Amino acid sequence: MKAIYKREFKSYFQSMIGYVFIAFLALFVGIYFMAYNLNGGYPYFSYCLYGVSFIFMLAVPLLTMKCFAEERRSKTDQLLLTSPVRLVDVVVGKYLAMVSVFLIPMVIFCFYPLVIKMNGTAYLKVDYTAMFAFFLLGCVYISIGMFLSALTESQIIAAISTFAVLLVLYLWDGLLSFLPSNTVGTFLSGILEKLELTHIFTDIFRNNLLSVSGLIFYVSLIVLFNFLTVQSIQKRRWS
Repeated sequence: MKAIYKREFKSYFQSMIGYVFIAFLALFVGIYFMAYNLNGGYPYFSYCLYGVSFIFMLAVPLLTMKCFAEERRSKTDQLLLTSPVRLVDVVVGKYLAMVSVFLIPMVIFCFYPLVIKMNGTAYLKVDYTAMFAFFLLGCVYISIGMFLSALTESQIIAAISTFAVLLVLYLWDGLLSFLPSNTVGTFLSGILEKLELTHIFTDIFRNNLLSVSGLIFYVSLIVLFNFLTVQSIQKRRWS
């Protein structure tokens, strides 16, 4: 797994995807940080992160689209399927490489609450807790993108399908409002609203409420989509 991780992590910076991904996140978060926190005087950096949460729809497909689709297209995935390395190690190694790329801008963002504190009142505990939840949310989206990349040999299809799924998740709360207000609609809404992912993050800075069960839910989704990725590739190995 260590060799897979190193190879994948280096590949993101050899192909410029890693640089573009980091610059993309840093640019948008920097703009919102200046607008909300520096110019607007809002003391919560976590509110800035909430404002840029839509960026996952654009950045995550860029990061995940090639992880398995490109190897499947170029037939180099056959080397992985026939290698002595466990398939779980391959998937986890690739996933951790993408998470490591995502971690780089997150480390940069850790300095922003300190800048707020240097210029006035800051709520570091809330901000850093929200940043942790934001990081886990991004890890969930990356695991979804990796799974969708494993289903196709086209990077374009992988990117578009990931964008579409993340768009639905981003609009999830609004989509539930279209359900009918009858008994069936209320029942479905009660079930489907539990799949709304951003509430776990937004509750931290809106209500100063950290949901441990919500964080466990994030981790469970990460494990689930890593498992589904392994199973989808395993199915190709024996087909």
